[in-house]
Amino acid sequence: MPAFRRFAALAAAMSLLAPVNARAMDDAIAAGSRHPTALKACKGSEDDTLTPALCNKAGYDRLVAAIDTTFTATLAKTPANIRPLLRRDEVWFDEMILAAGEDGLPDDFADTLRRRATTLADIGNGFGRAGYAGHWVNALGKLDVTAADGGGYRLAVEILAVYGADDRRRECKVAAQVQANSGGWLTGTVLPDEDQPAPAKATPDNAQAEAAAQPITIKIRRQGDTLRVVVSGQPFEDGNRPNCKSMFQITGSYFADGKDNATDKADIGFVTPTFDCTRPENASDEEICADPDLADNDRRLNRAWKALLPRLDDATRRALIEDQRGWVHAQTEQYSEFLHPGWEKLTSFMHHTAGGRDKLNQLQRERIALFEGFDDKRTGIVGIWIAHNAIINVTADKDGAISARGWKWMQGDWKDFCDYDMSGDLAGGVFRSGVKGNNPDTLERDHAMLIVNRQDDAFAKKRKPGTDEDEWKCKRLPSYSSTARLFPARPSPDIGDFDSIR
Repeated sequence: MPAFRRFAALAAAMSLLAPVNARAMDDAIAAGSRHPTALKACKGSEDDTLTPALCNKAGYDRLVAAIDTTFTATLAKTPANIRPLLRRDEVWFDEMILAAGEDGLPDDFADTLRRRATTLADIGNGFGRAGYAGHWVNALGKLDVTAADGGGYRLAVEILAVYGADDRRRECKVAAQVQANSGGWLTGTVLPDEDQPAPAKATPDNAQAEAAAQPITIKIRRQGDTLRVVVSGQPFEDGNRPNCKSMFQITGSYFADGKDNATDKADIGFVTPTFDCTRPENASDEEICADPDLADNDRRLNRAWKALLPRLDDATRRALIEDQRGWVHAQTEQYSEFLHPGWEKLTSFMHHTAGGRDKLNQLQRERIALFEGFDDKRTGIVGIWIAHNAIINVTADKDGAISARGWKWMQGDWKDFCDYDMSGDLAGGVFRSGVKGNNPDTLERDHAMLIVNRQDDAFAKKRKPGTDEDEWKCKRLPSYSSTARLFPARPSPDIGDFDSIR
């Protein structure tokens, strides 16, 4: 079993001993492909919005039954490594129509159900497509790919995700032009809406216009029998686009919509990570299997890990192994956390596929940057230091004054954290905080590592919630210790933004 899978198993075992988390994310973290795929709509109690009586009267129950039957037949035709992605797609469709039922059904609800049954049947007939050109679909939208001059392709994307009426719909129509690029991807930019007004001139006081002027990139690549589509750049939401105010659901895995007569060719290989994509354990694993870049990140991470461990001293190696267990647990939660971000209170029930994918990618690349740039020869305390749950940047000015900025977090809890904001001097090679009190900040070396606030553990046990003692370092978590053990990382663009992926 690969090293990361062993850590994942250990993390899962440890979680059984931990107290129940108020976030109750267990169901969300689990791989969607392990959830039941039979649609829940029309099969609940009379307390549900979509009651059996209403469904029977409107004919929804027959449409739901047709979807379930068609899905079962299509799944039997699906290649083994794609089957979990199709199962996940069906679970997402179920979540979408259940959300619509909670809000009050849109007028085209029956059409949504009919369209899904037709889509599933066409997917069942589409496996084996050789190239890019043709129609591609998933639960949230569709994509047409046509050959263009110069060897590239033109994309026409249409998102129609119906979570209810009015503002609970996500509709988007955009076009793009892509060309072959490095890494097996075809890349390009999203084109302006044809009826889009000229964007406002960007000024320092017009941040929205400045953001709107930035191109939104799009790239496509085959991942086995799917077409992977990724959008990036800001904004994903753009009020200047009449035809598409929100793009965050374009990112995803699309399935061939029936056979196609196109004769173009593409590399249809499946980039496999270090684990079995026929049985992903959690939602992050599923997304890694869906995306060639994420799968490659997983392989690169594993190689860097194996290369790094033998060159470390015993104490640092043991600490890094323990920290990696925490990181594997963090990755397990990462995709789910950003797929349905709790801080987006009005839209958290929707599928924020672009954000989820990007944050998982950033988390992987940050860890790769640590392993590949592990600065075990560093002397002193100046530099960037990082762990699975903390980061700090220690700098020194020309007079030798020390400043340290960073934070410690609890994965998946965006409200509770500890800020690191320290200043002081080095005396005999030891950091002395310029802030006096009962519990001054400390920074000290331990082998290749940096220990932040070692003494804080003892003080954390004595704190009384609701008081204003100056020992507090974790303002929202008075009982949480700010002590952290961090590792030396060389500067990297993948470690530059401390808080965007937490």
